[in-house]
Amino acid sequence: MWFRRDLRLRDNPALLASVEEARASGDGRVVALFVVDPTLWEPAGPVRQAYLVDSLNALGASVGRHLVIRHGDPRTVVPEVAKAAGATGVHIAADFGPYGRLRDEQVQQALDIPLVRTGSPYAVAPGRVRKDDGTAYRVYTPFWRAWTRHGWRGPAGDLPTDVEWWEPIDCHGRPERPDLGDLRLPEAGEEAAWRRWEEFRAGRLADYSDLRNRADLAGTSAMSHHLKWGEIHPRSMLTDLGPDDEVFGKEIAWREFYADVLAQQPDSARASLDRRYDTAMRWTSGDEATALLAAWSEGRTGYPFVDAGMRQLRDEGWMHNRVRMVVASFLVKDLHLPWQLGAQHFMRWLADGDLASNSHGWQWTAGCGTDASPFYRVFNPVLQGLKFDPDGDYVRRYVPELRHLPGKAVHEPWKAIDGYVNGYPEPVVDHAVERDVALADFAAIKGA
Repeated sequence: MWFRRDLRLRDNPALLASVEEARASGDGRVVALFVVDPTLWEPAGPVRQAYLVDSLNALGASVGRHLVIRHGDPRTVVPEVAKAAGATGVHIAADFGPYGRLRDEQVQQALDIPLVRTGSPYAVAPGRVRKDDGTAYRVYTPFWRAWTRHGWRGPAGDLPTDVEWWEPIDCHGRPERPDLGDLRLPEAGEEAAWRRWEEFRAGRLADYSDLRNRADLAGTSAMSHHLKWGEIHPRSMLTDLGPDDEVFGKEIAWREFYADVLAQQPDSARASLDRRYDTAMRWTSGDEATALLAAWSEGRTGYPFVDAGMRQLRDEGWMHNRVRMVVASFLVKDLHLPWQLGAQHFMRWLADGDLASNSHGWQWTAGCGTDASPFYRVFNPVLQGLKFDPDGDYVRRYVPELRHLPGKAVHEPWKAIDGYVNGYPEPVVDHAVERDVALADFAAIKGA
């Protein structure tokens, strides 16, 4: 069993298939393998690297410390381990990412035994939901309707308790965990995922549709990192939802929609679906761009709601989804910087950094991707803060320079006599002015 983005034992069809084949062969032994692939490890950034190390530690404990971790190119490592084990097959969950799909094809060619794909990281695998004419969906809402009609299988059966895990080859061990300083990650692993999910179901799920956009409250599930690493399968979560939980189910569908879009158009990971944004848009450049990107990245734009989000990212390796949209809009439409710069920054700092969701979430906000989020929808960073952090608690939590300001006054320090006494920066741009600039630039490329 070659684990990748399915670091769990429960509801894991590929793992069950590997156990079934092992027992049918008369041997019964299963090798649990994880390959630390430099192509994925090196660009991941310290936050995702650290979380992966923690998750591998949890997975290793669940298989009695018989997880074989090898470092290197999977095209070499997987056949090497399979040969050492005398394996009859290598089992995986299908990977639909641009790199993963090609890697698996090349591993299959290098093996002299079958590479068996069973299941995927999704309730409905990319490519399964199609229009009547057989083409892929480009807009979320009709995709969601078709995805719902298609449905999904129930969770896979339980793993036998007497699996014989085997280590036929030396284990290189987990990679060294990067030092994250004061950044504290949530607990990783399958058990942690299920605890968090059960706690959310028992409490906040009932109020999810009302509170999910409130940055100051714990209204979301915060399950995205568990889903990213497959510590829980989305099918398991969907099975637990009732008829009143449609709004939460739609959020899972967004993840599956973006995976479908990326599978059909792999270059959309880094290129705008509307290519005019990459070829004709007038973006800030030179030293000004460098300075503005640094101010945004470090949470010192002078707009409290934006800065709180960027500092939450640095403090926790996570950011509230509503705030993600606001900071993305600010980068593209206030600072006039391409979405790819923001997407790269997010992938460096997010523990839940998922290529499909990240790239297409950014494109949705930038107005150059899927669905009906036009470019002229520009988030006002002050009004968004007043609406989704009405008492200012979220800002005060992450921006200590403004903790002396009471209530909603924290969103507009320029209106307070003592707003800047603790060194908080003044706005780097005038939102009203830059909004007009962004709209004018968009009108120009639209007419081109």
